[in-house]
Amino acid sequence: MAPWAERLAGVRGVLLDISGVLYDSGAGGGTAIAGSVEAVARLKGSRLKVRFCTNESQKSRAELVGQLRRLGFDISEREVTAPAPAACQILKERGLRPYLLIHDGVRSEFDQIDTSNPNCVVIADAGESFSYQNMNNAFQVLMELENPVLISLGKGRYYKETSGLMLDVGPYMKALEYACGIKAEVVGKPSPEFFKSALQAIGVEAHQLLSM
Repeated sequence: MAPWAERLAGVRGVLLDISGVLYDSGAGGGTAIAGSVEAVARLKGSRLKVRFCTNESQKSRAELVGQLRRLGFDISEREVTAPAPAACQILKERGLRPYLLIHDGVRSEFDQIDTSNPNCVVIADAGESFSYQNMNNAFQVLMELENPVLISLGKGRYYKETSGLMLDVGPYMKALEYACGIKAEVVGKPSPEFFKSALQAIGVEAHQLLSM
């Protein structure tokens, strides 16, 4: 294997995932993965530009950053690319009014969005809010639209918490796709546009990037 100096030749930036890479979420704020706090500190002390890119959709960026800082990470809200703000931008640009099937922890990200008379559905990792009633409400909104729009904040199958594996938004997104005969628009990983926005934020081209 080539030495690190050789492998990093031409690399100007690093994209870091958060959940499962820096920490495992769970009760009490979760736990930092061994060595991750120190690794972030070394990266930020280097010549490399660092951006945190997450599909976290149960917490606002402010809450997530606060949690990570309590675990010892040097991170600020402006350094995080997350799906909720990206979705809000899309909603505003397209004049969409969503039915929000989301976790209460991320609802504050949508405070400036008109949700009256919904003409689309936004689905995220809603946790306990993935009730039959809420899923059926989303289904009914979509079925009543001539051109239904389903926006999903990610499409992960599951993720890890300190208590074990947890279902992510993907299975619920797929249920609505199947029931309504539509295809969701994914905002977040692995959407190319999501990664492009992270690259633009640090002024780095894709070929100059290391992703973890």
